[in-house]
Amino acid sequence: MQNNLAEDGTVRDGEQSASENKYLTFWTDGELFGVPISDVVQIISMQGITPLPDFPAYAKGVINLRGNIIPVIDIRVRFGKPEAEYNENTCIIVTSIEDSFMGFIVDAVDEVTDLDEDNISPAPKVSKDITNRYLTGIGQIGEKVVLLLDAAKILSENELSEIHETSGQAKDPDQTDKPPENPVISLHSASAEKKEGE
Repeated sequence: MQNNLAEDGTVRDGEQSASENKYLTFWTDGELFGVPISDVVQIISMQGITPLPDFPAYAKGVINLRGNIIPVIDIRVRFGKPEAEYNENTCIIVTSIEDSFMGFIVDAVDEVTDLDEDNISPAPKVSKDITNRYLTGIGQIGEKVVLLLDAAKILSENELSEIHETSGQAKDPDQTDKPPENPVISLHSASAEKKEGE
């Protein structure tokens, strides 16, 4: 396993271009999840969220990030888990889905790591666990098991369109507010402090 976090919590120079096997891992309800680093635009600490009417329960509202209005989804609620009070470890992972921004609230960010295909098993095809429908596989990082997510499947196409329409973020291929090609990923400071103390 290779940890690609610099001491200040950012991804080291040159790491983002070789992102095919790199994943951002994070904790939610005691489980470790991972998403491809190529899907991640930025990681920010928890901040004020503006609620909007007619949003589903798992969609907590919108945030303004550098002039972009971004819908925010609580991963716990989306996965049918009990809600938890947000704290200093809570983060919002901003992703790029279908040329649009989407934020996911998670309990804590873990790290950016390499995960070879040899260490990834297929996701279970039959299970009552609601999270399994979003899985692409199950990874093994040392003693840790990582549930690998397809961020684009966390919401259906209809749900995604409805949320973007309600939030005012039109799904337009010609829109100007698109993720940067080589984003700088800033990790929550509390996560970096946690790793230094391990």
